[in-house]
Amino acid sequence: MLRSLTPLAIVLSMAVFLVPAHAFETQARGAIVIDTSTGTILLNKNADEPQPPASMSKLMTLYVTFEAIRDGRLTLEEKLPVSEHAMSFGGSTMFLDTTDRVSVEDLLRGIIVLSGNDACVVLAEALSPDGTEAGFAQYMTQRAQQMGMTNSVFKNSSGWPATGHVMSSRDLALLARRIIEDFPEYYPMFAETEFEFDGRAPQNTQNRNPLLRLNIGADGLKTGHTQRAGYGLVGSAKQGDRRVVFVVNGLDTARQRAIESEAILSWAFRQFVEKSVIKKGTKVAEADVWMGRTDTVALEAMENVTTLLPILSSDEVAAEIIYDGPIHAPVLKGDELAKLVITPEGLPELEIPLYAAEDVPTGGFMIRLKTVSMVLLARLQAGPDADLASEG
Repeated sequence: MLRSLTPLAIVLSMAVFLVPAHAFETQARGAIVIDTSTGTILLNKNADEPQPPASMSKLMTLYVTFEAIRDGRLTLEEKLPVSEHAMSFGGSTMFLDTTDRVSVEDLLRGIIVLSGNDACVVLAEALSPDGTEAGFAQYMTQRAQQMGMTNSVFKNSSGWPATGHVMSSRDLALLARRIIEDFPEYYPMFAETEFEFDGRAPQNTQNRNPLLRLNIGADGLKTGHTQRAGYGLVGSAKQGDRRVVFVVNGLDTARQRAIESEAILSWAFRQFVEKSVIKKGTKVAEADVWMGRTDTVALEAMENVTTLLPILSSDEVAAEIIYDGPIHAPVLKGDELAKLVITPEGLPELEIPLYAAEDVPTGGFMIRLKTVSMVLLARLQAGPDADLASEG
């Protein structure tokens, strides 16, 4: 009796990668560095561990506010009242009081540049489902979960110390990328170094981000500090066509935060280079076809593929093409058939789907007869013991 062949994972080795990436040693309790153009994670230190984020969690308040403006629930010109609860906050503030009505645009700058706790509460109470900051925090938590930030729980809008108010470094990086990509019209605010609101807070007019004045492409996003959280920064910079987003948290001093952040950007931009791996439409390899008019089908990528490599590496990259084969005919051009797995040493794997570059119709009677004959011949040559073993 003829049995169908069991699909086997076919692994075709390509080139060899030679030089490992040199890891960055950070003193932060939690950190992540991402090259956003390729999605490559260059550094991961406790990136999924929930930690107190301090004022860095204000980024979520900002994101929800940007959504409200986009959806027409707020306007930049709209002026909002200041409650006694908002006025009661210490720490970094805009020094608002209950006689104020403040425009949404000023409140945004008050959060981004001045890290105003009071500004956060004003927006939170305006957007909260029940009019309270606690209700807004619950909404932020639900929205974060929808966005894939699974290690984030908010107890307030500002990052004021509260039991259970946590975010992971990976979640903060995801949030930073969403702000940059979803709201490019507002992102330039994050590069502003100074904001004087109504002349009432001369001691709090400067952006605390230590990277913005260094002329290294840094353009955001948010610092954070409490006694429990330590010093942290969600940072981003663009040099040429590359953008890097990073998070550090739990550092001991503001000076250490500044030094580590600058060093991370220098390392990320100078020690890695983006290289082309595959061009769209280029034949990458061939996969075996079962019962087809041809014995193989060409595999190609649907888009240009680049990856990040250490600057001292060769132009060769370790890679494998993996598919379950032989592939049963008919095959249609554009069918996803395989994946190319690139594994540069010291960096995460990159998986690229590969597709049929052409149609392979089912073979005619003679081709099917030839295939069956070859299978039967192989079984006969293997002998009855091999056949029985395969039955088990």
